[in-house]
Amino acid sequence: MTQKSKIFYTLTDEAPLLATYSFLPIVQAFTGTSDIEIETRDISLAGRILSNFPEFLTEEQKTGDSLLELGQLATTPEANIIKLPNVSASVPQLKTAIAELQSHGYNLPNFPEEPQNDEKKTIQAKYSKILGSAVNPVLREGNSDRRAPKAVKNYAKANPHAMGAWSADSKTHVASMESGDFYGSEISLTVTEPTDVKIEFIAKDGTTTVLKESTPLKEGEIIDSSVMNLKSLKTFVAKTIAEAKKLNVLLSVHLKATMMKVSDPIIFGAIVEVYFATVFEKYAVLFNELNIDTRNGLGDVYAKIAGHPMQTEVEAALNEAIANGPALAMVNSEKGITNLHVPSDVIVDASMPAMIRTSGQMYDKDGKQHDTVAMIPDRCYAGVYTATIDFCKKHGAFDPTTMGSVPNVGLMAQKAEEYGSHDKTFQIAAEGIVRVVDAKGTVLMEQDVETNDIFRMCQAKDAPIQDWVKLAVNRARLSNTPAIFWLDNNRAHDRELILKVTTYLKNYDTTGLNIQILNPVEATNFTLDRIVKGLDTISVTGNVLRDYLTDLFPILEVGTSAKMLSIVPLMNGGGLFETGAGGSAPKHVEQFIAEGYLRWDSLGEFLALGASLEHLGQTLKNPKAMVLAETLDVATEKFLATDKSPARKLGGIDNRGSQFYLAMYWAEALAAQHKEVALKTIFTPIAAELLANEAIINTELIAAQGKPQHINGHYQPDPKLTSSAMRPSKTFNAILAKINA
Repeated sequence: MTQKSKIFYTLTDEAPLLATYSFLPIVQAFTGTSDIEIETRDISLAGRILSNFPEFLTEEQKTGDSLLELGQLATTPEANIIKLPNVSASVPQLKTAIAELQSHGYNLPNFPEEPQNDEKKTIQAKYSKILGSAVNPVLREGNSDRRAPKAVKNYAKANPHAMGAWSADSKTHVASMESGDFYGSEISLTVTEPTDVKIEFIAKDGTTTVLKESTPLKEGEIIDSSVMNLKSLKTFVAKTIAEAKKLNVLLSVHLKATMMKVSDPIIFGAIVEVYFATVFEKYAVLFNELNIDTRNGLGDVYAKIAGHPMQTEVEAALNEAIANGPALAMVNSEKGITNLHVPSDVIVDASMPAMIRTSGQMYDKDGKQHDTVAMIPDRCYAGVYTATIDFCKKHGAFDPTTMGSVPNVGLMAQKAEEYGSHDKTFQIAAEGIVRVVDAKGTVLMEQDVETNDIFRMCQAKDAPIQDWVKLAVNRARLSNTPAIFWLDNNRAHDRELILKVTTYLKNYDTTGLNIQILNPVEATNFTLDRIVKGLDTISVTGNVLRDYLTDLFPILEVGTSAKMLSIVPLMNGGGLFETGAGGSAPKHVEQFIAEGYLRWDSLGEFLALGASLEHLGQTLKNPKAMVLAETLDVATEKFLATDKSPARKLGGIDNRGSQFYLAMYWAEALAAQHKEVALKTIFTPIAAELLANEAIINTELIAAQGKPQHINGHYQPDPKLTSSAMRPSKTFNAILAKINA
């Protein structure tokens, strides 16, 4: 008898959540035929907020900590988790979500920006755990294997997305610090025995403050410390502002405030303060009274000055500063939202590829494109974008119809590298020294700091590094593709990694394989030289570069990173299947609520489900699951070939219509296969009925468009209202219900 199989399907946020309301019933109907249970776990921003504050809720309102539960599950061989994009909340997003939940009757505390007592400090600490990318580090108990599926790549070649032309005399370039950044100050070492370290600050007067009492380390673990000097940062920003003004180009900043949720908002705030220096100097007392926090961006000024007697005067001063400075790149020209408004609006791994794809240009306040100076203050990974821009200036835009692909093997297990540094990152209150001290009292590393500098410590465990090297060798062998480790011998952390990589590569027979270690700029140029010849190259990178490259290359290759197949082979035998990026999800929700049209493309979910079913079939010897996976792949190829992704505007098929066609093609493929007679018997009449009712179902789905949708929430929509809005075809719903009747 076949063992009952489980897939854990995550409920997340915004457009992916809306799409789940219509896609999950399809998944449950099809998998219900094959001894597979689908269980959901709510890891949405709203769900995470509620799970952290049970003491403020009624018994009926209390909810379990699904993220903690899934994190524990991810360490077991039974794990089979499909993870959709979730909100990596900035403070403004968090506050909006809290307000929405309060309006729904949850007696949650407000987020205290400046806590004045222990109770408020405890509340702030709980909310801080929810900020930024709180989900991914918990679930990623394995390293990443991410690539464009063959069907997606073939579709992109046959239906190329638009690519802006490049000019050799483009003024677009990346600006980075030459000193005083994390890259320049980094110290790294590998611990030789298990220990526990504390991070402490020693002021000039000798006063010692423990910043973090305990960080357990395993034998062989790499640890780093580094400092961003705030004075150097502000000097760099002022210089870059003057440069952009002189060149008459846009000024833009590209950070990752969602993932680097402590350091990057501070950096973002410093840039806002320098650009609007005259305003912050003139209204220093007022801004202090209003508790304006530039870590939340320029938007915090507009939000807190609203309704104040001096609102008009302050807004005029801001407008004057913009008029006198270099023009700012815009996030939304129509709404007047600048590149400096909200830190979570400007995500470097999405914003830089989009700019490179668009002739190296961004939009000004009038919606016109211009060259830009892209500020990426820290040098660790900025050179990758510089090399790509320089390549485009020399060779022109990439051609999606002929270009090769760049799959990625990424080191990310167990909070590897900078993305695991949140609880070890601090803004320092005064001049002094920050030390990392082990359990024996030995000072492992120390950093000189000045007032307001940012200190961070991060780590990478040895077992994930060994697994990463093994995964890279396996991928290189299976695909017969060169694999390049992107590691910089001039960076302290990478030097430690290079020692481990060269050691662990000796454990494998690499005869006939092209495996190299190149610094990121060399690796970029090597990869781009191949990509324009239609050749593939595996990038083997650390956690941050994994994040950057799995947006950069897919956006250039196939138009979006949402269509990538992202598999995380968990280190204890389970599988985590991710569904791509969700950067435009908020805009999709706004459009759906306004006019009943959801442009979100669920292709990532289709791909993840296929990989999940395949893993389940192989590990639990479930032949029906294997057939479901194989036929889903056939359906996805037909889905792409017939161009059934959501149309560009109202009146065409949207996300719901896309999912209907996937279901119809999947049923057809199941009816046509001969491996599982039981499935063939079930789906033959279903496929026929779906095809016979295609026109009716389309009519019902499209008829639901064109009017506002009342779902009572952005972060926590009402389940019944949302289900009704996302499943408007009675005919389609009735046919699905017959599958397991």
